[in-house]
Amino acid sequence: MLDKFVASMASLRVISGSIEIAAALFMLKVGQVDKALTINTTLALVGPTVLILTTSIGLIGMADKLSWAKMTWILLGVACLLIGILKK
Repeated sequence: MLDKFVASMASLRVISGSIEIAAALFMLKVGQVDKALTINTTLALVGPTVLILTTSIGLIGMADKLSWAKMTWILLGVACLLIGILKK
């Protein structure tokens, strides 16, 4: 039987991948660099959002197996990743 947390995480990744593919096809359809760049910039919101959501679901699924200290380290790691990705 498939764990509901794993199924939720995988579903989010499939949706995210589908959005990425749809955006790539849309870029090809519009065929203009400025519009493709706008589409690409919009995708910059999808990646971190999916990262936060899938990590949150995973942590909720493992909450009974992790200590508060380990959860704090994981959340700090995710925060560092987001700062590194989003900081200009």
